[in-house]
Amino acid sequence: MVGLVINLSRQNLDVIDGGQRLERFAVSTSRYGPGEKQDSSCTPRGRHRIRAMIGAGLPAGAVLRGRRPTGEIWSAELAAAHPGRDWILSRILWLSGCEPGRNRFADVDSMCRYIYIHGTPDVEPMGVPFSHGCIRMRNREVIRLYDMVGAGTSVDIVP
Repeated sequence: MVGLVINLSRQNLDVIDGGQRLERFAVSTSRYGPGEKQDSSCTPRGRHRIRAMIGAGLPAGAVLRGRRPTGEIWSAELAAAHPGRDWILSRILWLSGCEPGRNRFADVDSMCRYIYIHGTPDVEPMGVPFSHGCIRMRNREVIRLYDMVGAGTSVDIVP
């Protein structure tokens, strides 16, 4: 069964099947480092599962707000009209922690923190920590990943 490993120090995501790496993608995790606390803007560590997958069939660059498509497609003009917006584009793979007390329940719950793997504008840096806690990917790559996995897929976020 396919699983994902996100390496925080290397800023990459590996797709693993039967112990073999199928794909490697550059990602961008939190600029604030690893951490599990609510409102920390950190990327949580540990074992997770993909709880929900959102955005099937949307075009690359489709804007999502509140996990719903807005009908907009990201552009430099749209970005200029909304400075400072944390863009969530193309697809969302919503993560749920599997380790009570570490990344599940109470004030460390990854799902309640809305921790996603999602697309981001191609002008944003990749391979360096720059997000607000989520795992950002290039739009074409998050679409490819979305098509490779399903709800329930394991996701290990390691230092």
